[in-house]
Amino acid sequence: MTPSVSAPGLYVHIPFCLSKCAYCDFYSETALNRIDDYLAALRNEMALYSGRFGVFDTIYIGGGTPSVLSLDTFDEIFDGIADNFTIAASAEITVETNPGDVTELLCRKLQDQGVTRITIGIQSFDDTVLSFLGRRHNAREGRQALAAARKAGFRSVCVDLIFGVPGQSRQSWLEILSEIVSYVPDHLSCYQLTIEPGTPLEARLRRGDFEPVDDDMVTTLFFDTSSFLQQQGYEHYEVSNFARGDGHRSRHNQKYWRHAPYLGLGPSAHSFQGRSRWSNHGSLQDYCRACMTGRCPVSDRETLTSEQYCLEAFALGLRTSDGIDCDAVTELCGPAFIEGKRSVINALIKEGLLVMDGHRLRPTVRGLAVADSLAVM
Repeated sequence: MTPSVSAPGLYVHIPFCLSKCAYCDFYSETALNRIDDYLAALRNEMALYSGRFGVFDTIYIGGGTPSVLSLDTFDEIFDGIADNFTIAASAEITVETNPGDVTELLCRKLQDQGVTRITIGIQSFDDTVLSFLGRRHNAREGRQALAAARKAGFRSVCVDLIFGVPGQSRQSWLEILSEIVSYVPDHLSCYQLTIEPGTPLEARLRRGDFEPVDDDMVTTLFFDTSSFLQQQGYEHYEVSNFARGDGHRSRHNQKYWRHAPYLGLGPSAHSFQGRSRWSNHGSLQDYCRACMTGRCPVSDRETLTSEQYCLEAFALGLRTSDGIDCDAVTELCGPAFIEGKRSVINALIKEGLLVMDGHRLRPTVRGLAVADSLAVM
């Protein structure tokens, strides 16, 4: 299903984890005794935005680790959403989970709340890789979680994986992909391991504890992933994302790539509406203080100029297999925008990174591999 380009999406950030993974730079806390404070602040933030957006047709609950929450806490969050926002009857509702938390009881609770997509952070079926990444689950729990989610009957069962981990070979990565597809997940996100500043993994790299995987090997793994999954019937529809047909694409994430409006709730969450973008405090304490005194917990805000908006739309489009509708870009940005890039576009087509399909400019798989470079052309 193609997501609406006008209906907003709702994101709720759950800023709690039982432990922090070595590679993760998303905001989260391990102080679970702050959950009640967070819930009170979240309810206030929901009330502040009530009526300011239209009918939401996607909800995404991410983190952090949403699945560390109690079942009653999920009820509170969904009740707050229902009390403050209008949700389309056909809404796609996604919840991220850690494999060790996925039980029959959790699956039943999520389905009772209308959740249609469960995303499981498997990352690997190799215990050595999981240990290196600092994951709190093991391969056995990953397999059990996938089986439980599939048995529960979610419309889409989604898996997150990481490649480019030191010590990982082409063969071992392809074996993991082969086992994963035996569970017939509806969606896979295959992310290259990125060593972010300030993470424990970066500290270990600086100490010389390991050698990062070289760029050529990472590129090889990217092409192996795309080739293997496409042979298995998955559509490579965004740099890191694969779907078992259009109906299993992430409708919510496509809003980010198409400049659709979205509202982000919770600490560090981002929002976008019209040409305005804003982000919340990346601190649970600051977030709660603002919300409990009746203020929006916004730390940063910007309004895109017409040029910035056009450049962003162009860059985001080249991250997806749908590419860019050149006629629509011309209508939005004026004929000079595409014409100013014509010589570069022709050169990239000649290099096999882009193709012109009617009036639509699309990246090839080689183009998706260097999408960040294409974005600054």
